[in-house]
Amino acid sequence: MGFLNRDNGKPTEESALEVANGARLIPRITIQAFCEHSQTAQLVEATLHDRRMSKVALTTHNGGLDGAVETYKSNPTPNLIIVETSQQPDEIPAALARLAEVCDASTRLILLGHVNDVVLYRELIRSGVSEYIVLPASAQSIVSSITELFAAEGAAPIGRTIGFVSAKGGAGGSTVAHNVAWAISQHLRQDVLILDMDLPFGTAGLNFNQDPPHGIADAIGASQKMDQTLLDRLSSKAANHVSLLTAPVVLDRTFDFEEREFEQVIELSQRTTPVVVLDIPHVWSNWVRHTIATIDEIIIVAEPDLANLRNAKNLSDTIKSLRPTESEPLLVLNKVGVPRRPEIPPNEFATSVECKLLGQIGFDAATFGTAANNGQMIAEVAANNRANETFKVIGMHVTGRNTPERAVNRSPLKLPTFLKKKRA
Repeated sequence: MGFLNRDNGKPTEESALEVANGARLIPRITIQAFCEHSQTAQLVEATLHDRRMSKVALTTHNGGLDGAVETYKSNPTPNLIIVETSQQPDEIPAALARLAEVCDASTRLILLGHVNDVVLYRELIRSGVSEYIVLPASAQSIVSSITELFAAEGAAPIGRTIGFVSAKGGAGGSTVAHNVAWAISQHLRQDVLILDMDLPFGTAGLNFNQDPPHGIADAIGASQKMDQTLLDRLSSKAANHVSLLTAPVVLDRTFDFEEREFEQVIELSQRTTPVVVLDIPHVWSNWVRHTIATIDEIIIVAEPDLANLRNAKNLSDTIKSLRPTESEPLLVLNKVGVPRRPEIPPNEFATSVECKLLGQIGFDAATFGTAANNGQMIAEVAANNRANETFKVIGMHVTGRNTPERAVNRSPLKLPTFLKKKRA
């Protein structure tokens, strides 16, 4: 904690020893800093020299609190915001309230200030600000504060787990999952890890034109040896901000799993990656039931016909019973508008299934076929295709964010961490 200049701008012996002994790496988070002075910007940028920050994406901006407010009126917020303020103690709460109005609920805030005041510090921490550091300070003190938030023992996981499951074989759950993951990575600029859980027939490797030697089967087999370093080694980089744990896609053995067999891999992924997309196969087993019951969001992908309607309804009812206190499943209709095929209207389909219709994707055999054969995402094959906007809307919704186009008139889904306690 940097309050009261504990280290007087210099690394303490304790923090130096912490680095020497192998402190935890901060996970793949995005940090944006808004500084009023160039010296502060240089201080924040110097944190990247600390090896614990090796996975962090950090950018600095001018403008302090006012600059942050203006930026997030039209842009999604990162995992962590660092803001410098020269305002007086009685002015800071009102400025933070303006920032809270344009921030996502999961955002955390470190405030860099010039007022060394115990009463102010206690008020800020009580209201939900993650840390208040008095300037001048050291880069080490900032890194230590970030480590406490994201890498310390008992720190809350940063990753949001989003599962995609098809109502019927061939409905396109995997294609939607991969393209939504791509949209999240490109528009939020946050790292996404895709877990291909269909071990004998998974398509994540094909869709991203990857054939890595290791993948999710090795991660499950590692059992007690599994840690962040091994997870990084087994995952493959598919694109900027996109990593994969691919399926082995072999039939020389069967893949029968215990109920909690995937649990360790999912939980470790949550601790190290901001968004974890689960490509869940169209099977029904104990481990699928358990996975669906424990992750953050479930997306049912269906085609608008009777068999899909029946299966989607069964899935919806079962998922709701498995997760009585969690978010309800969401619905995405795929391959809408197949020529000469009688179809159930989307709104009627959603009403029957009793799920919120999050998006519908039109039938486009040429574009989707080209993307599949080339190992590319739809946005890479046809940047102006309407499906890309649908993928983006789905991605922004399941991560608790709003698209920039709608952000100007938005109100937060719930209060951000900072000021939440005070307003309550």
